[in-house]
Amino acid sequence: MNEQSNVFEFVEGKRRRLAAGWMILGIASLLIAGLLAILLVLSRTPKVQDVFPLINFFKVALVVHVDLSVTIWFIAFAGVLWTLNGRESFMGMGYAALCVSAFGTVVIALSPFLGAWHPLMNNYVPVLDDKIFLYGIVIFFTGFTLLLLRSLLCIPLVGAATTGAGAQRYGLYVGAVIGLLAVCTLLWTYLSIPDDANALRYFELLFWGGGHLLQMLDTAIMLTAWVWLARGAGLALNLLPKTSIILFSTLLVASLYAPIIIFTQQAGSWQYIHQFTGLMEWGIGTPVIGFALLILAALLKSKIGDNKGHLRAALISSIVLFGAGGAIGFMISGINVTIPAHYHGVIVGVTLAFMGLTYYFLPLFGFNEPAVKLARLQAYIYGAGQLLHITGLAWGGGYGIARKVTGSEQGLDTFKKAASMGLMGIGGMVSIIGGFLFLIVVLKAMWSGRKS
Repeated sequence: MNEQSNVFEFVEGKRRRLAAGWMILGIASLLIAGLLAILLVLSRTPKVQDVFPLINFFKVALVVHVDLSVTIWFIAFAGVLWTLNGRESFMGMGYAALCVSAFGTVVIALSPFLGAWHPLMNNYVPVLDDKIFLYGIVIFFTGFTLLLLRSLLCIPLVGAATTGAGAQRYGLYVGAVIGLLAVCTLLWTYLSIPDDANALRYFELLFWGGGHLLQMLDTAIMLTAWVWLARGAGLALNLLPKTSIILFSTLLVASLYAPIIIFTQQAGSWQYIHQFTGLMEWGIGTPVIGFALLILAALLKSKIGDNKGHLRAALISSIVLFGAGGAIGFMISGINVTIPAHYHGVIVGVTLAFMGLTYYFLPLFGFNEPAVKLARLQAYIYGAGQLLHITGLAWGGGYGIARKVTGSEQGLDTFKKAASMGLMGIGGMVSIIGGFLFLIVVLKAMWSGRKS
């Protein structure tokens, strides 16, 4: 068996069905988040925002949109990869994790229509400060914890230093370890938050440490997706298994500093806040740059194959957006829309990698091949739209436009401020088109029948 087939060895039976379930959960969360995204972009676009009938729904929609399109979509896709690369054991735990997570997702999505109407715009996992929504979050994270425990029990590390597949499994295992650290940090923070914290500060502190670790988990999963996409696109990737292990290990070593922070610093202190920020910055940069340079070198030497163009497009767009988001992070000064420009770039970089791998997995799950030309166009449209979106936000951040506000609260009192938010709005609408194209391509492949 050559290296290429070894990397893409695909499973049959129960594991494939369970992995398909996680993929369907992720796609469903993206579908709902996409509908909410239309409301979000319209409510911040000049002229349109003044006549937008649901402007008071902005923050409620934003909370649910972020949780569905980031937290749930990313974890669900991690579930796909962990399941495919694990042994066929503890399947009861695996199905329990999926069912519990799916139920939590339904509660979160329906909560605004069940009376949850008190948005708190805390970082990482924003919440609606109502019991029904909070129950949904607790239920989902319970399913996530079950998924992590099963993954750590089932992902084999045999051959990590000698085969591409083994090195990929090691990267996924590192992601699961980081995920468990994130859950433990969340629980420890819950027990140690100062009693006098108000609601917004409470949830800001609750998800601060664990949220940073979740970003490191997302990065680990994205890097495995980059390698799979590169090989799926036929790139001659000069990546030794030992190199992969070293790069993934930098993420692991950085994440292991988290327990030191939570045991030595008071939750919410200046040291606590800045040490977790530094942990993420230094832990993520090295492996991302290492993998990106190796993949870009392979892209420059390769030829475009007609039937692999969609995978290549997703890979290129993912690297560009993640890189742009990371670069914008160094421009942050104060509390303004440069911050969402940074994390939108990074988040969309992860999303594009997962979109591309979804295209690759569809026929392997027994569905029809995606429409390659439309899928390739989708990746570039979505990537270009988001690049315009974050450019507008970064531009507006330079003029001090506040984040997490809409309508007249943005203070668009000059042409340059209005133009920056106009560019943001145009880019947002283009990216929404790209997002719905993804859903069209995927759902068409799923609904048009199984392969014979």
